[in-house]
Amino acid sequence: MSNKIAVIGGGSWGTALAISLSGNGHMIKLWDVDKTHLNELSRNRENVRYLPKVKFPDNLQVSFSAEEAINGSDIVLFSVPTQHFRSALEGAIPYLDPKMILVNVAKGIEQKSLKRISEITYEKLPDARFVVVSGPSHAEEVGKGLPTTVVAASNDSELAETIQDVFMSESLRVYTNSDVIGVELGGALKNIIALGAGISDGMGYGDNAKAALMTRGITEIARLGVKLGANLNTFSGLAGIGDLIVTCTSIHSRNRRCGIMIGAGMKPSEATKKVGMVVEGIYTTEAAYQLAQKVNVEMPITEHIYNVINGKIDARDAVRSLMGRPRKHETEDLFTTSI
Repeated sequence: MSNKIAVIGGGSWGTALAISLSGNGHMIKLWDVDKTHLNELSRNRENVRYLPKVKFPDNLQVSFSAEEAINGSDIVLFSVPTQHFRSALEGAIPYLDPKMILVNVAKGIEQKSLKRISEITYEKLPDARFVVVSGPSHAEEVGKGLPTTVVAASNDSELAETIQDVFMSESLRVYTNSDVIGVELGGALKNIIALGAGISDGMGYGDNAKAALMTRGITEIARLGVKLGANLNTFSGLAGIGDLIVTCTSIHSRNRRCGIMIGAGMKPSEATKKVGMVVEGIYTTEAAYQLAQKVNVEMPITEHIYNVINGKIDARDAVRSLMGRPRKHETEDLFTTSI
């Protein structure tokens, strides 16, 4: 069945999903707040800036207003940086119909409120038909039709299954999950560990160090998640360990690339600017650090990365501090406040 889908956000991920969904026969309208970018998308029929050499199918149209994109849609897909989601949603509300399914594909935590995307959505629209899509999925590969697997999570299983059907293709496999909290936190917090993995690489450390960061990283991600009501099993799935692996190891990972430059001695602000796209991990680290303190969950890797990117400690001193922590049994106090 063909659907009318509005894609809000013309970055690499929004564009890749718009192309993938149009390949399934859906009618896509892509809109972005950047008018210059929209003109480029319309003129070139490809996203030269973020996803070059991947042409738009005929059923993918560029819209020049949110109203034009959203009106008459069955699904509204938000692919905007987390820190701008609230304003994007507020701008879309006048054109939304209660029957529309709202899908978010961004990964992060809002800094000031410490809220997840679903929490912001329900704050503004208590009866929203909301689904989050997450998992190990670089835009560069999805846009080219390379095999990818993600997860669609919703409090309403029928909505998750609807999005599963809409997104599924020969190259994109979708699983469903009812754990919105876990899927959102897994997708957001893995960016912090990816920054750490990049910093480790930038300092010239090896695979052993990165494997340790990833393994202990997923432990503290899961600990915070369980404290906030997530299902432990989610963190062993696509939105947990799956997304963590790809973000910590891939050349496509902007968080890892940013971390590499920081590890090599560049200031975080300079590294972020050089990446040229939003590095969600920078914002999420601060939000997660505050959230962990708020709910009394110890997250030593997150805390040390927070201190590094805020100039409170040198990266090598952070490694020495982590390595010198008191001895523990590996599973000791796994889901309490201590690690």
